[in-house]
Amino acid sequence: MGIILASASPRRKEILQMLGVKDMKIIPAKGEEVPMPGAKPDELVCALALAKGREVAGMAGADDIVIAADTIVWHDDRVYGKPHSREEAVAMLSALSGNTHQVYTGVAVICGGREICEADRTDVRFRPIPQTEIEAYVNTGEPMDKAGAYGAQGIASVFVESIEGDFFNVMGLPVCLLDAMLKKLGKGFLY
Repeated sequence: MGIILASASPRRKEILQMLGVKDMKIIPAKGEEVPMPGAKPDELVCALALAKGREVAGMAGADDIVIAADTIVWHDDRVYGKPHSREEAVAMLSALSGNTHQVYTGVAVICGGREICEADRTDVRFRPIPQTEIEAYVNTGEPMDKAGAYGAQGIASVFVESIEGDFFNVMGLPVCLLDAMLKKLGKGFLY
């Protein structure tokens, strides 16, 4: 039995290593993320995570555990994924400035033909951010590969006034939820 992470995210890999997972394979899903107009944010992230997990499960052994995830930022009934340009990153951060938004992560766990997919939500409040700070942050390059154009574990931590929910969800892998899902399969991080 091995763990396969269906993601190229260094943050997800780091979280699993922090939890004691030593021997994991990284097999990023290559499928395109297809938007689902009208979907609720939890439905969207679960569908995307499950699609990634299923793609990689086809390459896994029967006893392997495939973990896939998808994270979005949700604000004003709109999905904020990874920015495609510097201008889009500035626009996202400007919209989040001084507001509370939600981070949703869908997690899919597939093992032995069983599939579990659940979503977690964390509320994040940003302080008002002056435009000069937004520009300076975008110039670091950090926001370009992150949902909502920020990494709460990095430089953007100076924008975060409060977090209600699982901090690791904001990083892209809610560990409390993942452990509960693994326990449904008779696994867990502590046994």
